[in-house]
Amino acid sequence: MSHRLPPLIALRAFEAVARTGSVRAAGDELSVSHTAVSRHIQNLQNRLGVAFFERNGRGLTLTGSGERYYQKICRAFEAITLATSELKPDLPTQLDIWCTPGIASIKLLPRLPDLESYLPRCDVALRPTRRRPDLTTNEADAEIVFLFDGEEREGCHVEVLNRPRMFPVASPSFLGRHGPVSCVDELLKLPLIHEESTGQWERWFDRLGRSGPLSLRGPKLWNGQQTIESALLGQGVAMTGSLLVDQHIETGELVEVLSTNVHLGSYCLVTTKSRSVTAPILALRRWLADILE
Repeated sequence: MSHRLPPLIALRAFEAVARTGSVRAAGDELSVSHTAVSRHIQNLQNRLGVAFFERNGRGLTLTGSGERYYQKICRAFEAITLATSELKPDLPTQLDIWCTPGIASIKLLPRLPDLESYLPRCDVALRPTRRRPDLTTNEADAEIVFLFDGEEREGCHVEVLNRPRMFPVASPSFLGRHGPVSCVDELLKLPLIHEESTGQWERWFDRLGRSGPLSLRGPKLWNGQQTIESALLGQGVAMTGSLLVDQHIETGELVEVLSTNVHLGSYCLVTTKSRSVTAPILALRRWLADILE
């Protein structure tokens, strides 16, 4: 039985555009002109009778059919890449990952042994840190970091892993002492726990329409995990995301102080463009998707 598959070059063009969101970026990655990429995409859509993309400002977004097709196509390319990598004697023996401390400790570390099944014969070095690596000089292979909306890593490949809702939390004992909070003005009167600076809280208040100078009192801690621990101890109100505190809320250790629907940014996997399509990074991406989606 013969398989009437679309041309591989057209599938590669589709996968690259779907992943990067840009015809030009896909052309740069595949070392062909953007007009050639556009032609391959158009031929693929005509062949299958499906529209895969729609224009979104200066970029492209997948249609529903395009998203479903991409999820299957990208897994097929990952399988080919991983199978090919097993034939190479020069596979990297270590994958260096720098990660935001809260995500590293709360989400990744408990399941780190599972990564071995994704990366056989490759040692994983996970470094929880707030310092940003220079990926272009091979200081790290990949970075898992929270990027605020509009924040970019020039010259790098950035893939969104999770876009959490951001909200204030406190312990029941703290709220018992200070009373319930029903509005932003009441929240501003409480001690707020800050992650290194007041910037995150300022962004959050700005999304709620409270811009301008604010008097934000409270301790400044080193990372998000410490702000959560401080809130658990009843020391104030912490700003955090659903990804990090869902378990504490389910057990009643923390309470959402004020119900809002604010998003400030996303947790992202950042690599160099050339490294983003290598077998270890593809395996890492698949593992992270299982944990963070």
